[in-house]
Amino acid sequence: MSQRRIAVAVATVLSLAACSGGGGSNGGDGSPQAVPAVRGEGKTITVWVMDGDYTDATLQAINKKFTEATGASVDLQVQQWEGITTKISTALSTTSTPDILDLGNTQVPGFAANGGLLDLTPYRNDLKQGRTWLAGLEDPATVDGALYAAPGFAGARAVIYHKKTWAAAGVTAAPKTYAELTDALDKIKSGNPAADFAPFYLPGQYWFAGLQFLWDAGGEIATNEGGAWKGGFSTPAGQKGLTEFTTFQNTYSTPASRTLDTITPDQTQLFADGKTSAILATSGSIGLIQKANPAIRSEDIGTFPFPGTSGKTQPVMLGGSDWGIAAKSDAHDLALQWVKIAASPAVQDEFVFGADGWIPNSTEGIQAAQAKGLTEQQQGFFAGALSSKATPAAAQWPTIEGDKSINQVFSAVASGAKTPEAAGKEFDAHLASTLAAGQ
Repeated sequence: MSQRRIAVAVATVLSLAACSGGGGSNGGDGSPQAVPAVRGEGKTITVWVMDGDYTDATLQAINKKFTEATGASVDLQVQQWEGITTKISTALSTTSTPDILDLGNTQVPGFAANGGLLDLTPYRNDLKQGRTWLAGLEDPATVDGALYAAPGFAGARAVIYHKKTWAAAGVTAAPKTYAELTDALDKIKSGNPAADFAPFYLPGQYWFAGLQFLWDAGGEIATNEGGAWKGGFSTPAGQKGLTEFTTFQNTYSTPASRTLDTITPDQTQLFADGKTSAILATSGSIGLIQKANPAIRSEDIGTFPFPGTSGKTQPVMLGGSDWGIAAKSDAHDLALQWVKIAASPAVQDEFVFGADGWIPNSTEGIQAAQAKGLTEQQQGFFAGALSSKATPAAAQWPTIEGDKSINQVFSAVASGAKTPEAAGKEFDAHLASTLAAGQ
C-alpha cells in the first residue's frame, strides 16, 4: 500500500461548514432502505478519484454499469496527492462540490464530523450486498454509529522474508505460530552474528507494527465512553502489548533501530542489502526491494501474516480507500447508485482484485480471490487483511498521526527511555485531550 495515502491522512482536516444533504435521499429516519433506483438522462455526476488508486479499466467498468443503469454520465476527475486534504475540505463546503470522493479510510471521520459527508447509514445493508466489509475499512467510516463512506479497497502489511537466508538457517516453511516465528528468528540470529544484522528489522517508531502487538494483546487505541475518548495504552491489555512489542523489537532488531522509523534508513534498502532477513511491510515493498537489488528474484521472497502470542494472526491496520458522497451534492440518489456499483461483488472480484490487484473490501471478496488462486507473495497480505482493525473514528485522529506522538510512545518503550507504564499513561492523557478537541 502506498505511503502517500498515509501521508495525506495525517494532514489536519480543515473545519467545514455544517451542511445538509440536498437533491435526493437524506437518510430519512435512519431505518434500512434500498439505494434508490432513479434514472438520470441528461445529468452528469462528478467523481474525484486519487491518482494511482484504481486502473482505468476498473473506473470505466463502474461508469459503464452506472450509465447503463441510470442513463446518466460521469465526469471522472483524477486528483493529485499534493494538497488534497485542503482541496477536499474546501470542495465539501461549497455548492459546486464533487458528488463522490475517493477518500483515505482514516480521513473519513474528520470530514464526517464536520458535516461534509452524506450519512449512508440507511443504505448500509444494501451497499454491502450480502458481504461482510473489512473492519479496517468500515470502522473508520463509522462515526457515532453512523456510516459515512463505503469501502473501496484495502492494502495490508505482512511479513516479507528472504527465503534463502531462512533456508540457510534450516527454516524452510513460513511460521504459523508466534513460537515458530521466534524459533526461526533465533536460528537466523545464531547464524548471522554481525552487529548490524537484524533477523527481523522492526524500528521502534514503527507504530503500525506496534499497534498489531497492542491489538493482539486485546488492547485498543482508544474507546469512546459516553462521548469522551479514553486511551487504552495504560490498561492491562495495553501494557501487555507494549511489553511484548518491546521484547520482540529488542530481541530481533538492531539496538540502533530502537529510536528510528522505517524511512531513515529505508527498511526495504536494508532488506535489499542483506542487513535483515525479514520486515513488516506492504506489498509494494517487494518491488522496491527488487529494484534496489535485482539479484533478489521473486521466488526468493516469501510472505506470511504476523502470528501473535494470542494464538491468532495479529490484527493489522489496513490502508485503503472509501467512497464518500458529498452532503451538499444535488444528486444523492445517482451518487448512491454509483457507489453501490463500485462496492459490488462483481466489480470487487473482477476489477478491484482481478485488474488492479488490490485486496477487495470484504472477507468474501478475499475468500473469492483465494479460491481463484493467489501468488505466494500475495497470500500473506490477503490472509492478514482478514483480521483487521482501525484507528479511532475521531475527527482529531489525524492530529495524533501528525504530531508523531503515536510513533514516540512505541519508540520510548523500545529504547528504554520510558517504562511501558509511564509511556502508556502519558500517551493516554495526550489521546484524551487531543481527541476531545474534535467533540
